[in-house]
Amino acid sequence: MGQEEIVSSMLQELRRGTLVLCVLRQLETPMYGYSLIGVMEKKGVRLEANTLYPLMRRLEGQGLLESRWETGGAKPRKYYQITDEGRRTAQRMEEAWHDTVASVNRFLEEERK
Repeated sequence: MGQEEIVSSMLQELRRGTLVLCVLRQLETPMYGYSLIGVMEKKGVRLEANTLYPLMRRLEGQGLLESRWETGGAKPRKYYQITDEGRRTAQRMEEAWHDTVASVNRFLEEERK
């Protein structure tokens, strides 16, 4: 395995948990998958459908998201929204994120000296 593949694999691993946090926080407002992908990309978070839909199904299975079908438009769409349990989970994840970022930044700053 070459260095590019190693780095790519490590970055993918790093992104996994952060995507969960971003998706949960973004779904305070109900959205269907394609619109969520667009909003996330506008905010600089690249996300593909083959990553998003399994993630949302998993989060729904864990009780962190709920979904409902809208059939009144041109085509049926499944809208997802965060649950109260999802909000509590996202809050804990966000706190851990800030702690982790602060710790890693301190570590990296010390190493530069």
